[in-house]
Amino acid sequence: MSCRVLIVEDDPDIRDSIATLLEDEGIAVATATNGAEALMLLRGDRLAPPSVILLDLMMPVMDGEQFRAEQVRDDRIAQIPVVVLSGHAYARSVAQSMNVDDVMIKPLSLTRLLSIVERYC
Repeated sequence: MSCRVLIVEDDPDIRDSIATLLEDEGIAVATATNGAEALMLLRGDRLAPPSVILLDLMMPVMDGEQFRAEQVRDDRIAQIPVVVLSGHAYARSVAQSMNVDDVMIKPLSLTRLLSIVERYC
């Protein structure tokens, strides 16, 4: 199985930087600008299930918490690991309440990010 990552991040600079970093490592990347767009991708037929979802907390339309609540209710996508990436002051406690697999605080350590992604690949 090849490694696939879904990046759910509204900031285009952060989203594009992470995507470029992962693609340079040979990892297939899909992106979404908010939780609603991510759910459409995951529930559609065009995106193979990702190995891991990198999820921002604060986004317009549907934030990370709302996305995660919908994800765990959908048996087809509930088991996909989620790593929260956030600069939110309470990111660790919020992520813990969301029952995600890991959390990284922005600004991100690219070395640690790669290590986390490789864990799920």
